Amino acid sequence: MLKADRTTRILDYIVKEGSADVHVLTELLSVSEATVRRDLQSLHEQGLLHRTRGGAMTGAVNLELPLRHRAGRQQEEKRRIALAAAALVPDGAVVGMTGGTTVTEIAHALAERSGITIVTNAVNIAADLIVRPDIRLVVVGGNARTASYELVGPAAERMLDQYHLDIAFIGVDGLTASEGCTTHDEMEAHTDRAFLRSSARSVVVADNTKIGRVTFATICPLDKIDDLVTDDVLDEAQEKAITARGVRVLRA
Repeated sequence: MLKADRTTRILDYIVKEGSADVHVLTELLSVSEATVRRDLQSLHEQGLLHRTRGGAMTGAVNLELPLRHRAGRQQEEKRRIALAAAALVPDGAVVGMTGGTTVTEIAHALAERSGITIVTNAVNIAADLIVRPDIRLVVVGGNARTASYELVGPAAERMLDQYHLDIAFIGVDGLTASEGCTTHDEMEAHTDRAFLRSSARSVVVADNTKIGRVTFATICPLDKIDDLVTDDVLDEAQEKAITARGVRVLRA
């Protein structure tokens, strides 16, 4: 197993359980204790967990993992969501895209389209699309967030306020009927709202791990959203509560 795969599994386990000891992780990964200890030390040095005697723990509530550690999670669900979301984009549309792993999958799904304009604040999405000559690409500038590869802040918001988007895809870290859409970073939430203000149609994309979860900063209540594209694991009660707020739910 590659180190990147091991560290992702370690982080997934510790985020879910709150802590883990070396013996548990050794069995989970089928590697030596020495390998686990080196991986834990590396993650500790990156500030992603706290080493403890014999293991590790997270002291953070709703820990935000860097994008590189989230990219492989719920991958099949995210691809299905992305294909369903991309189908909402008409020919010639101006498309806004925030960052996040699911929105990045939408960018991949749209990469072969021609005649559309994509406005994004995500540098990884911009890097993927800049080599696509049939797509007009506009990159929104701002302060860089290393966790999400997004450019955020007042400069990004002023730039977005000058544009008119036909549809915007918004990635979130949490979504509930009562608290609306939330994310880990307050400045990112402000920039997401700028995408919403500029767009004629607003679409949130979120796999089932995000639904029913509330994170630090509010992006918007659900009445600011037109559609939610999610996977087929969504609980019926949650779907009913979300649709009662005027949001159309599309299952992929």
